[in-house]
Amino acid sequence: MSQGSPGDWAPLDPTPGPSAPPNPFVHELHLSRLQRVKFCLLGALLAPIRVLLAFIVLFLLWPFAWLQVAGLTEEQLQEPITGWRKTVCHNGVLGLSRLLFFLLGFLRIRVRGQRASCLQAPVLVAAPHSTFFDPIVLLPCDLPKVVSRAENLSVPVIGALLRFNQAILVSRHDPASRRRVVEEVRRRATSGGKWPQVLFFPEGTCSNKKALLKFKPGAFIAGVPVQPVLIRYPNSLDTTSWAWRGPGVLKVLWLTASQPCSIVDVEFLPVYHPSLEESRDPTLYANNVQRVMAQALGIPATECEFVGSLPVIVVGRLKVALEPQLWELRRVLRKAGLSPGCVDAGAEPGRSRMISQEEFAKQLQLSDPQTVAGAFSYFQQDANGLVDFRDVALALAALDGNRSLEELTCLAFELFAEEQTEGPTRLLYRDGFSTILHLLLGSPRPAAVTLHAELCQAGSCQGLSLCQFQDFSLRDPLHEKLFSTYLRPSQIPNASSPGSPTARANGTVQAPKQKGD
Repeated sequence: MSQGSPGDWAPLDPTPGPSAPPNPFVHELHLSRLQRVKFCLLGALLAPIRVLLAFIVLFLLWPFAWLQVAGLTEEQLQEPITGWRKTVCHNGVLGLSRLLFFLLGFLRIRVRGQRASCLQAPVLVAAPHSTFFDPIVLLPCDLPKVVSRAENLSVPVIGALLRFNQAILVSRHDPASRRRVVEEVRRRATSGGKWPQVLFFPEGTCSNKKALLKFKPGAFIAGVPVQPVLIRYPNSLDTTSWAWRGPGVLKVLWLTASQPCSIVDVEFLPVYHPSLEESRDPTLYANNVQRVMAQALGIPATECEFVGSLPVIVVGRLKVALEPQLWELRRVLRKAGLSPGCVDAGAEPGRSRMISQEEFAKQLQLSDPQTVAGAFSYFQQDANGLVDFRDVALALAALDGNRSLEELTCLAFELFAEEQTEGPTRLLYRDGFSTILHLLLGSPRPAAVTLHAELCQAGSCQGLSLCQFQDFSLRDPLHEKLFSTYLRPSQIPNASSPGSPTARANGTVQAPKQKGD
């Protein structure tokens, strides 16, 4: 288990103890009255000049980036660029990039440790990834190659810089893209020093620097040695963090540019050489490197990550969405003037009944097409665009709020448990279990399937009885608190209001936004 294991963290506790690290998806910025006055003055005088000059330098980067790849075919770009293009353009981009960050207020980049050669460590992994300023780490690393979304190629200047960098591009819309990226990373990492190093931010999205998110295995698939790179911003006021919930892009940029001086520490840790087992198992390799980096940073290594567009946290043995979609469904239905308790669900226990969007609208008495489409999208659809009405019935029962937790978990069990061929016992198998946790808590289905297997190990059956399911959900103190917090609609205001569990746990409320690479 990694440092800061799931059992150590109850993020819904409004008064977390020493064993409960702060939520890594939330950044709070508290300014005193004097600091507000200072930022108003410097923000009006210093920030506009800095940002304007930085943008001018950013556009000056474009000719150097364009010149390096101008006239080269796609086949030629499959090999590292050498010769005068490499010398002139590389040094030009490197110098202008340092000037750009200098103009934004990053007057000092302090480097500790020794960067390994590409033969010693073909891959660099940098963490914690906390801000869009983190590409500053590329400078002391001599502009290594990066991995980026293919969509970024269409962004002015940024796209040119990615082509200059010969970045490895991944498309979220092309299923085959990830496989090609894996092959390209392996090809470059095993080129024997022919290619420059490849730098990854293995967390894949930004956090608040107070805990490491779960490392994705992409950087570790090649099974080659990696060098961990730590990024710190040791400033008196943290204006750089750009977490899922916290200051937005413009505010982070404005506050940072208003600081007289910002400092960045980049520390190169010793090269991590994988064992034979780690080289064969990228997930194990990633977890062990995450633990080493967390220990060096003095912060917990967590299992928290982004799944789709939602942040997922760990409570006990459960992975749950920071803000389950069930809450958003409640807001949609309330806006439409619908009370979940007024709907006759009529779902048949143990039997699926697939319904279309039109049947869904009729059952819930909804007439507005936009509301119908929005509410229908919260449920998993099959290949024909149909949803299981048992999912709808359980969601409505949870949102109704008139049932006790024991009654609600009993209903969930009755809806999804299956009859046995021998004997009267009904058991909850992995598909039903994962559906319940996904609907009620926003748990990722693969994580719920894994948890179901762990719970079934204690018995000889492949399913859970009602007693076992309620032991897990209601009689475990941590899980009981979680279910109680998530499934008491009468006590759950809008997730964006100060009384929501998320707000009470994190002490801040702002519009959510996904921040990834």
